Amino acid sequence: MSRRGGGPVTVLNVAEKPSVAKSVAGILSNGSFRTREGRSRYNKIFEFDYAINGQPCRMLMTSVIGHLMELEFSDRYRKWHSCDPADLYQAPVMKHVPEDKKDIKKTLEEEARKSDWLVLWLDCDREGENIAFEVVDVCRAVKHNLFIRRAHFSALIAREIHEAVQNLRDPNQLFAEAVDARQEIDLRIGASFTRFQTMLLRDRFAIDSTGEERSRVISYGPCQFPTLGFIVERYWEIQAHEPEEFWTINCSHQSEEGIATFNWMRGHLFDYASAVILYEMCVEEPTATVMNVPHPRERFKYPPYPLNTIELEKRASRYFRLSSEHTMKVAEELYQAGFISYPRTETDSFSSRTDLRAMVEEQTRHPAWGSYAQRLLEPEGGLWRNPGNGGHDDKAHPPIHPTKFSSGESNWSRDHLNVYELVVRHYLACVSQPAVAAETTVEIDISGERFSASGRAILAKNYLEVYRFESWGGSVIPVYEKGQQFIPTTLTLDSAVTRPPPLLCEADLLCCMDKAGIGTDATMHDHIKKLLDRGYATKDANTRFSPTHLGEALVMGYDDMGYELWKPNLRAVMEHDMNEVSVGRKTKAEVLETCLQQMKACFLDARVKKSKLLEAMTIFFERSNNTDEGENQTAGEVVRRCNLCNESDMALRKNRDGNFMVGCMNYPQCRNAVWLPGPTLEASVTTNACQSCGPGPVYNILFKFRQIGIPPGFDVNHLGCVGGCDDILKQLIDICGTGSRSQARRAPDTVPPNNIRGSNTRQSNVCVHCQQRGHASANCPSRASASRNSRRTGTNPINDESTVSCNTCGAPCVLRTASTEANRGRKFFSCQTQGCSFFAWEDSISNSSGNATTWSNSSGSGRRGSRGRGRGGRGGQSGGGRRGSGTSFVSATGEPVSGIRCFSCGDPSHFANACPNRNS
Repeated sequence: MSRRGGGPVTVLNVAEKPSVAKSVAGILSNGSFRTREGRSRYNKIFEFDYAINGQPCRMLMTSVIGHLMELEFSDRYRKWHSCDPADLYQAPVMKHVPEDKKDIKKTLEEEARKSDWLVLWLDCDREGENIAFEVVDVCRAVKHNLFIRRAHFSALIAREIHEAVQNLRDPNQLFAEAVDARQEIDLRIGASFTRFQTMLLRDRFAIDSTGEERSRVISYGPCQFPTLGFIVERYWEIQAHEPEEFWTINCSHQSEEGIATFNWMRGHLFDYASAVILYEMCVEEPTATVMNVPHPRERFKYPPYPLNTIELEKRASRYFRLSSEHTMKVAEELYQAGFISYPRTETDSFSSRTDLRAMVEEQTRHPAWGSYAQRLLEPEGGLWRNPGNGGHDDKAHPPIHPTKFSSGESNWSRDHLNVYELVVRHYLACVSQPAVAAETTVEIDISGERFSASGRAILAKNYLEVYRFESWGGSVIPVYEKGQQFIPTTLTLDSAVTRPPPLLCEADLLCCMDKAGIGTDATMHDHIKKLLDRGYATKDANTRFSPTHLGEALVMGYDDMGYELWKPNLRAVMEHDMNEVSVGRKTKAEVLETCLQQMKACFLDARVKKSKLLEAMTIFFERSNNTDEGENQTAGEVVRRCNLCNESDMALRKNRDGNFMVGCMNYPQCRNAVWLPGPTLEASVTTNACQSCGPGPVYNILFKFRQIGIPPGFDVNHLGCVGGCDDILKQLIDICGTGSRSQARRAPDTVPPNNIRGSNTRQSNVCVHCQQRGHASANCPSRASASRNSRRTGTNPINDESTVSCNTCGAPCVLRTASTEANRGRKFFSCQTQGCSFFAWEDSISNSSGNATTWSNSSGSGRRGSRGRGRGGRGGQSGGGRRGSGTSFVSATGEPVSGIRCFSCGDPSHFANACPNRNS
């Protein structure tokens, strides 16, 4: 399009930020532009002459500051108490220019009236496209016949900017509609749940100690909550972890050529007896025979794919401990200064049209990596390799790469230097050859047990020379030949305990969000920041996240409702639908209708089940004095009046671990609680009151028990009373235990004070078997007696009751009498240790031997059963070698072996595999 008569056309150019507008104007005008003020003092106007495809143009360059408009409900629905929050799913919404951006709007209107063209220089992603159409709406309102075009660029460098202005395109309406759909979905869902949560919880609980509870907003966001869910889920996984001891055999061999550390190919065993038997067999015949020495194999460590936004954030967090939000702030400043390409991109593969070598040439002058860049460009060096393809392309921007050389500007902070260095080194690495190493694995056999050791010699570092953030550890091992025999230098049986996974660090959290499709490359860091700002999570010095009490309570409440609003699935579906809008496979209207209909039904049901949210909050927070009279009645199904405080009711509750209790609703002032049998699968309060118990009505509870968790003779369905008259419940609690607070996540009567985290009760210096201090688990007396001595029934010296030792924890088990119809009068043993579910009928235990294998454990876990191979029939035969000088063998207790004895009976004349008492 050109002006009639061939004269110059007036072109209004609009960038997303004032700094970008100035940079583009400087490039297109070669620095000779005129500046004048606009209505907004932050958004100046730059004037210069330029020719677009031969058409003379009078260029006017100005800017906005991010989004020009906001989506909001109409005035009728904006106030919190103006409507039912459910009405927000269909309330009218509109886009409007907020008061603080009215001056920018006036500038655009004034300049558009005297312009012929409108060229949009917004960021080339969906968000930028949406802002572009906001600018179009404002300008077309005052001049409807504007000729509108879009400039596409990825870096603020002369080559890209000139190419962009000479190849203008149409703006992408579909991209803008996808963002409109996301904005409307987030507004309606976020506003409805935020109002619901805040009005329900803020006045009922003392959430913080700042004195600002009444003004606090307890917000909900469709991306924010799944992000919180990742943090809470990992925290729960850690809290639920039960350390379990395991044993492994370690072997090393030292020679003149060095030392080789051999790893047991079984890995480890959880059964102590099996591990000791196998270890003693190795000690008895310690000669190691080399079974396999394959020829060294060439191994490659490949460089990373080209850099996209998520990888930039993850690597900056991992290498420099920068938050994702700060990383993007620094990267944006480097981009606006022209040193790196646009930092918000999902693409991790370069186009075939990209001049890759030109970017390397820019870096040959750098004092740190310049020599490496020069070697990359030398054909005879063979160091160059075309970068790999990561398989992602957002069709908008290339991967992040350096666009201009710098050895460090005077105004750069350490973080600017680090991020720039990461971008440059990453780019040089991805166009380099992989590292090469020769790897050898040696396998040996000791008394039938296999061990292996690996050695790696790096032949060529290649990309690892420049990419200092990664390494490839190599260790050279002595040369071995197949059939060679030697005596190990050390042979030890070592114990350790399983450990839970660590808390999520920022790189882990970004990875979880990326895999689940939560947010976009441009918004993920914002969602993480919101969690911290709103007090739902905290981040420590190692960038690891923990939920606060408020964050955990909200997730727990929705989880107990049966909804997975804190899971990523729902948001991932929304993000997928918005992608479908951006490519034209779905319309904005279709996506809005489907998503909002689903979420409104979820909201209405959540409101009906609000007692679950109140229950979860009660676990972590004290009730506020603002609580309305009778509000406690909603926190669960009422069973009876509290017989301790007589001020409130006791209600049936269930925690996240599935444990049921009947607790006082006046917690924490009253901590009265009745824990129900551990195998309870379902429980519901009936309208039938017990005829025996009081004071007041005590409503019966309909129980459904796990079949595998209760002894024979008990029904899985039971109508019971917690008032004290129900013998069946008493027996089940005696036999099977309860879902007590020691097993629960954090039950009401053991909640730590506000904002103080409860510590893990199992410390590293406590024996994992008997929970006592003063000895290692390998020396535990209770385990030794359980493993080495036959168990016999005995007498409890305190009450003269017949007892046996528990097959699980070693504690004494008292003899009891069953009173159920099917087993009335039958004797059984049950463990008295809280949380232990051991159970055994008396007539199933052999009085002559007390063989533990005839006992039954009602938990049915069998977790510590033997995993080792049987080793019968070897007697005391020697397998070959003798112990050489300098060789040390260590017993299962960690002590040096001075006189080896039989593990089974302690006799030093033979080993356990040849023990004559083994089968007696």
